[in-house]
Amino acid sequence: MLKFTEMPYTRPDMEAAKTLTAELTARLREASDYAAAKAVFLEYQEEQKHIFTHCTLAEIRQSIDTRDEFYDAEVKYINSAMPAVQEYAQGFTAALLASPFRADFEAEYGDLMFVNAEIALKSFSPEIIPEMQAEADLTMAYQKLIASAQIPFEGGVYTISQMTPFKTDPDDGRRLAAWKAEGQWYKDNQAELDRIYDELTHLRDTMGKKLGYEGYTTLGYYRMGRNCYGEADVKKFRAAVVKYLVPVADAIYRAQAERLGKTYPMSFADNALMFRSGNPRPAGSAEDILRQGDKFYDELSPETSEFFRTMRAQELLDVLSTEGKAGGGYCTGIPDYEVPFIFANFNGTQGDVEVVTHEAGHAFACWMNRKRIPMDYMWPSMEACEVHSMSMEFFAWPWAEGFFGEDTKKFLYSHLAGALTFIPYGTMVDHFQHEVYARPDMTPAERHGVWKELLGVYMPWVKLDGEIPFYAEGEGWQRQQHIYNSPFYYIDYCLAQTVALRFWAMIQKDLSDAWAHYMAYTKEGGSKTFTDLLRHAGLDTPFDEACLRAVCAEASKWLSEFDLGGIV
Repeated sequence: MLKFTEMPYTRPDMEAAKTLTAELTARLREASDYAAAKAVFLEYQEEQKHIFTHCTLAEIRQSIDTRDEFYDAEVKYINSAMPAVQEYAQGFTAALLASPFRADFEAEYGDLMFVNAEIALKSFSPEIIPEMQAEADLTMAYQKLIASAQIPFEGGVYTISQMTPFKTDPDDGRRLAAWKAEGQWYKDNQAELDRIYDELTHLRDTMGKKLGYEGYTTLGYYRMGRNCYGEADVKKFRAAVVKYLVPVADAIYRAQAERLGKTYPMSFADNALMFRSGNPRPAGSAEDILRQGDKFYDELSPETSEFFRTMRAQELLDVLSTEGKAGGGYCTGIPDYEVPFIFANFNGTQGDVEVVTHEAGHAFACWMNRKRIPMDYMWPSMEACEVHSMSMEFFAWPWAEGFFGEDTKKFLYSHLAGALTFIPYGTMVDHFQHEVYARPDMTPAERHGVWKELLGVYMPWVKLDGEIPFYAEGEGWQRQQHIYNSPFYYIDYCLAQTVALRFWAMIQKDLSDAWAHYMAYTKEGGSKTFTDLLRHAGLDTPFDEACLRAVCAEASKWLSEFDLGGIV
C-alpha cells in the first residue's frame, strides 16, 4: 500500500486523452452488440479514473502548500486544459445516450447514469470554454488570497485558520480584538475580493445566457447535478427554515446571552462564545484526536475500523494548519488507488474533532463505494454526500468523552445547538446567491446591502453596529469560500443537516438501529437520487415541512432538558 507522499504524479496528457476519448466515442457508436459497447464503456471509465487521479494529486498537493510553484503550475495547466477535454467527454456522453443498448446499460447499472448524463449535457458547451477557464483562474486567485493572509495579533502573525482559537477566547477584550484584527485583514483586501466576485458573477451570467438560460441560476443547478429537486423546492425549504428554525436558533442565542451576561442581540464576537468559561476544546494534541478517532472507528463497526486504519497507515489525512496551506477542509477520492483523502486545518477548537468525524464521514462513503461502476456512482449528489459527513458527527457522540474529556457536556450541548443554528446561516448563504445571480449587475455595495438585509431575516441575534470591521458591515459573506468557488453548493449542507438531525434523534433511541439505517443509505453510493436514497433508508425528505418541524421539536426539547449544572 502506497502512502500518499509515495503516489507518483504525472501531468495528464490532455491531447492524448482527447484522442482516446474520440476513438472510444467512435467505437461506442459502431458497437454491434452490448458486450462490445460495455467493453468500450469500461475502457472509458478506466481512462477517466486515471485522469482524475493525477488531477486530484496535483490539486491536493497545491492546496497543502499554495506556494509550491510546481504544483501551482500543474493546477493552472489542468484548469486551462480541462474544459477542452470536457468537450470530448460530452461527445462520448451523447453517444452513450444515443446507444441502441441503453436498455442493457440501464438493466446492469441503473438509469441514473443516463439521467445524470442528460443533466451534464445541459451544463456544458464548447461555447463557454473561455469563461470556464477564466472562472478557474479567478477561483484560484481567491483561494490564494485567502491562503496568503498574514494577520498581526498580539505580537504574532497568523493565518485565518490560526485566528479561530482567539475568536472564541473567553476573555471579552481579547476575543473582540481577534475579530477586529481578522475583519481588518478582509477590509484591507476588500477591493480585490470585490473585483474577483464581480468578475465571477458576470462570467457565470454570461455562461448561462450563452447556453440559452435566463442567467446563471438554472445552469448553476445543472452544474450541481441536481436530479430530483429544483429552485421551487429550495424556496419552500427556506420558508420552513424561517418559520421553524429561526425561532429555535433565536431562543438558543437568547439563552447564550443570558449565560454570558450580554445584551441581546449580541456582536459577532459574543455570539462566537457559547459558555463564559470557554467553548469546548479537544482533550489533548492533534495526534490524541486522531488516536481517539482510531478507537471510535474501531468500535463503531468492522467496516469503519478497516477504513480508518487504512487512512492512517497510508497517511491519507493532512490536518495540521501550516503557513501557505489553503483554508478550510475537504475530502476527495484518488480512484486509481481506491482510497479517499482528507484535507483540514486543525486549530485547537472543537472543529478539529469534527474533521475526524465530518470529513471522515465523506471518506467512509467513498471507501464503501470505491469499486463502483460507473465511477460517478462512487459519490451521490452533493446534498446526499453531506448526509454521510454530518450524520457521522452525531454517531461519534458515545465516544465524545474520549475526544473532549471534561468538556464533554459542553460539546454535546454546543454541537446540537450549533447544528440547529447553522441551518439559518447556510440557508441565508443560498438565498444570497439566488439574489446575486438574479441581479448580476449589482454593485459590490449593493451585494453587501443584500447580505445585511438577509442577516435581519435569518440571524436576528446578530448586532450590526459597525463595531467589528467587515463582519458588522454586511460584508462577511466574502469569507465563505463556497460563494466564490462552488455557487449554490451551500444549501446542500442545510438539507443534509436536517437529515443528520433525524439520525441524531434515532441515535438517542437506538444506536445500532440508527447505524443500520446509515449503512443502508451509504452503501448505495451515488446509484440513487438524494430523495430515493432517503426513501431506501427509511428517512424523511427535508423538503417535507413536517421533517423540519419534527427536528426542531425534538432537538429543542433535548436542549431545554439538558443538565448544564456547574457549567457557566
